[in-house]
Parts: sequence; C-alpha cells; structure tokens
Amino acid sequence: MAVTAQQVLAVLQAYAPPALAADWDNVGLLVDAGRPVTRILTALDITPAVVAEAAAAGCELIAAHHPVIFDPFKTIAADDVPALLLQNGISAVCMHTNLDAAPGGVNDVLAGLLGLEGETEPIAEGCGRLGTLPAPTTAAALAARCARELGPGVRFVEAVRPVKTLAVVSGAGGSFLPECIDRRADCLVTGEAAHHIALLAKQKGVGLIAAGHWATEHPIAAALAAYLNEHLPGITAAPARTDTDPFTCL
Repeated sequence: MAVTAQQVLAVLQAYAPPALAADWDNVGLLVDAGRPVTRILTALDITPAVVAEAAAAGCELIAAHHPVIFDPFKTIAADDVPALLLQNGISAVCMHTNLDAAPGGVNDVLAGLLGLEGETEPIAEGCGRLGTLPAPTTAAALAARCARELGPGVRFVEAVRPVKTLAVVSGAGGSFLPECIDRRADCLVTGEAAHHIALLAKQKGVGLIAAGHWATEHPIAAALAAYLNEHLPGITAAPARTDTDPFTCL
C-alpha cells in the first residue's frame, strides 16, 4: 500500500512537531519528487551515497535529521544532493531541531543509551536533557560507555566528583556547558566541544565528554525507522547502511 509524501510528513510531524524547531532552522518536506511512497530510508545525513542506496533499494523517500537544504541556493548542479534526489524520484523529509527537542527524539534516544532513568528536564533551548543516573560513576566510565554504544574517537575531561546528574546535548552542544554547570550537572555528554569549553570544564571540575557529532545523533535513524514501520502499516522503513561518520578515527 502506497502513501503520499505528505502523509509521511504528517506522521513524522506528529513525532517531532515543527513548532519545536528553532526559528533559523529549515524542516519539513524539503524535496518533493511527487511519487507515491512504499519504501523509506532513514538517515542522519542525506549524502550522495545515501541517495544511491535509496535508489537501489527502491525507496521513494528519505527521512533524515540534518536538512538537505539549509542555506538558500544561488546555483545548483547535477551532482548536488537535492538534484540527485529529484533525478532519482526520491523525496526528502528533514527534521532537525524539532527532532532534537521532541519526546523520544535525538536526545531522549541518546539519554537512554547512556543509562538515564525516569524523568528528565529539558536544557539547551529544549534540545538537551538533564537527568539522574541510577548509580554514581565517573566521566571515564561514561566515556567508555560512549565508545561501546556510539563508536570510537571519544574524548573526555574527568569530573572531580562522582557523576550522578548527567546532561546530554547531541551534536554541537559544547557551548551549553555553562548552562549545565548552572543546572548543577556533574558531567555533559555532547558531540563536539571547543578547546575553551574543555578548559572551562577542567576549571570547574565538571566532566565533559565529546563523543562525536555523528555518533551522538546517528542512533535516531533506527528510532525513526521503527516509528515509521509502526505508524505506517504496509510501508517498509530501514536505516541507511551508507550513512556513516565522515571522520575516520585512528
């Protein structure tokens, strides 16, 4: 049974309402190829490799986290991703900061992987989560868990006290460390953090873990596929195998 791209959009907007998106963001049905949808690929990033995988698998739509169109185009070439999508008759729905902030979205998935239990509080303009771990631990132990759950390349600053209250902000969330300190977090897990943020963590005795932008957000692809399979009976959704970290870690 086929559905329209607009029907897929409606289901995804029930998951991550567009009202949750930042005013600078670009979310929604960003490429509409006008084809009925029977198969969906989910991804963090829509790259040429992901488009090729979708085309080979007979997918008519890709649901992704990062917007495939963000800044206005002045020109577009045949090998640009939006052009590749249209050439292959593939639509794209992108949910960015709204999916960061949504219940069950990027940060809730990350919090669950790191063991946060029970109720969490929103932080970082609603896109992050603050919660309590079931038992005190260390930043080193959390960094090791990140490496197991999310992948290699994890860096950390150790906390001077046991880590009980944990903040998670997926992607480029290092700039929210001052807010996390104000909220009495013992440690922040994020994707990227600048050098001066690491120095601040060291100065304040707060744990900081930089686990990689891709790594902290990519688990949402599997969650999106599961949601779509549950809410669109007869449609097949699966995470893209070619959606990989652009960085290689030694």
